[in-house]
Amino acid sequence: MRYLLPAFLASVLFPSPVSAEPNLDKGFDGALRGCELWLLDPGSWAEGTGPFIKAVGLGEQMGLVERVEEVNLPSKQLRRANRYWRINSTPTAGYVLVVSEQLPMCHITGGGNADLQPSVERVLSSPEFNRRWQSDKSFTNGDMETTVFRSQEDSALSITISRATGEGQRLDRVQVLATALYQTGN
Repeated sequence: MRYLLPAFLASVLFPSPVSAEPNLDKGFDGALRGCELWLLDPGSWAEGTGPFIKAVGLGEQMGLVERVEEVNLPSKQLRRANRYWRINSTPTAGYVLVVSEQLPMCHITGGGNADLQPSVERVLSSPEFNRRWQSDKSFTNGDMETTVFRSQEDSALSITISRATGEGQRLDRVQVLATALYQTGN
């Protein structure tokens, strides 16, 4: 015998990809905020991770993990005293934030079985993101678009974000890649 759920109950128990998008948006925005906090407000994590997690605002959606897959790591020269934060946005998609306790950098990757491009674009075009970041330059290489943004709060901080040029691209790769660097006066 087959049981059919009323439509309203089915939508609550088994959310469609459309209803899952807010968590993808929230996850990417949280990863970006975490990156900014780590670099611009070291006091948010210097005394422990609790204040940092609270300031990022993702709650239990974000957790510190011991290691991540190689594909989530920054370039070799940025792999020093790293900490790894997993941001689960859906059961099969999310983001990884890699930070360093010694280098002024952070690195974000996103992927999974959901198309992250619409969520990434919504976050990048949001008033809140544009209050914090200004587009510096942009270019396209094949089916990937890369934009360099400069922090409105501190011009020494820039972030390079690469993502698919449109919806419906491959899901079997990193779908969004962002690396932020704080240029010190060296």
